[in-house]
Amino acid sequence: MDAGIAEVVRRLERAQVTLEPGLSAQELSAIEARFGISFNPAHRALLAAALPIGEGWMDWRHGGVDVLRGRLGWPIDGIVFDVHHNGFWPRSWGPRPAAPVDAERVARQYLERVPVLIPVYSHRCTPAAPAPGGSPVFSVYQSDVIVYGDNLLDYVAREFGAGPLAPAPEDQRPRILFWSSLAAGAGNDDL
Repeated sequence: MDAGIAEVVRRLERAQVTLEPGLSAQELSAIEARFGISFNPAHRALLAAALPIGEGWMDWRHGGVDVLRGRLGWPIDGIVFDVHHNGFWPRSWGPRPAAPVDAERVARQYLERVPVLIPVYSHRCTPAAPAPGGSPVFSVYQSDVIVYGDNLLDYVAREFGAGPLAPAPEDQRPRILFWSSLAAGAGNDDL
């Protein structure tokens, strides 16, 4: 096991998060096929080392398919909510259609091209592959997006009481199309 992932597991144990044995390669492949996702390398390594379960966690082994699908759809559905109710409309999407159904259609067409975010815990998400393993963990609530950890280890340190690690220099953090721009405060600016 990678030293960084081993430290993530140690910190989760210290935080008394319930951990089941990690997912097998076959289980991981079946999950990816069922949901049409690919875990980034660090997320995959964590899930292979230990499966965090309990309130807020994605229970990939025992969770209901509809619940898991709903959680996977959360980031995009939240953006669409803000399109409908909070005036969210980036300039790069072009003129906003007058009819709500048309605005949603255009928004979803654009959002199909942004990297998929996979929930880690609650509304904290990490990008799917092909994002690199050192990718950030975002806190996503509709179009309110912040970087909650520079990577999985930094995220776990922040979320579960160990405090943030030394921040990675900004120019060394992977930029994730759309999501990093929202986290940087782009809002309705060109994303």
